[in-house]
Amino acid sequence: MAESENIVAETAEKIFADLADAQTINHDKQGAWKAPLWQALTEAGLPLSWVPDDLGGSGASLAEGFSVLNVAGRHAIAVPLAETMLAGWLLTQARIASPEGEMTVLPASPKDRVTLNADGSLSGRARGVPFAKDAKHFAVLASGNGGVSVALVDVAKCRIESGIGLGGDHNDTVALDKVQPVTTRPAPKGFDQTTLMLMGGVVRSLQIAGALEAMLDISVRYSNERVAFEKKISKFQAVQHNLARLAGENAAALAAATSAADTIVNAKSLDTDAVFLEAAAAKVRCSEAAEKGSSIAHQVHGAIGFTIEHILHRYSLRALAWRDDFGSESYWAVELGKLVANRGADELWPLVASR
Repeated sequence: MAESENIVAETAEKIFADLADAQTINHDKQGAWKAPLWQALTEAGLPLSWVPDDLGGSGASLAEGFSVLNVAGRHAIAVPLAETMLAGWLLTQARIASPEGEMTVLPASPKDRVTLNADGSLSGRARGVPFAKDAKHFAVLASGNGGVSVALVDVAKCRIESGIGLGGDHNDTVALDKVQPVTTRPAPKGFDQTTLMLMGGVVRSLQIAGALEAMLDISVRYSNERVAFEKKISKFQAVQHNLARLAGENAAALAAATSAADTIVNAKSLDTDAVFLEAAAAKVRCSEAAEKGSSIAHQVHGAIGFTIEHILHRYSLRALAWRDDFGSESYWAVELGKLVANRGADELWPLVASR
């Protein structure tokens, strides 16, 4: 990690440690912690990390933003930081200035579409949109006869069907019925919905890897505290084996996620097979790790890990919920299969070896 990435990540870490302690949040049923946390994040310029100075952001690099997302995953942050960062990045692709406040992106699934009508309005329906209810603006990727466009939309002009995701955060359905956007501009050449989904998938992969790291730390600490049959459960071979498996899943997820992030950082264009392979593979592997890792962590904790009072569920449920955002593991597995099949058998090994 470069020095600049360290500084940005350390800033995020300090804010989360001071204002987003998992146990404190667990005890706060009114959500009073959210406003001070978001204010601190905004003052540090983290929500608009990927937005250049001239468009209203802090002008951080892609690598610095990715480091923040990994830290956010380690704290299972339940505010739309990742979503606002992604929305700002999307708006930047079309040189649209980012407004202040929380944002999220539409669509959040590869199967949903938003249409740009002839009169400039937007129509469509997007399901499973994270934090739509909490956002003030949407960054929308829409397609029309003129190609793909990026639009900034006022949330007040849309109809939102409230929903709650597995992690307890808003996961809503947004309907646009000839909504007039604040601004619309053409997307760059080659930029399409797959590009947005891949970027979103890498964002979620980094968050999942961070959450798994936290689950491993919590599980190791608990195993050294919990006593059964007059000795710490960390001394039992079965528990040691499970913790080793959890560490393996954490390492695999982190390797896959950071490799995909590095590929995007160093890519001249996101419209390449290398970016597709890395991003899709990371989403598949991290999603698998979320399932296996969460199961192991809860097994180590036993019944107490399932209680609402314990902090483990803050990490495990969000890691599981993030699997479905911007394309599930099964969706990307199929898309990877199509890529390999289209390139032909002789091109499989060169493609894999090139990474």
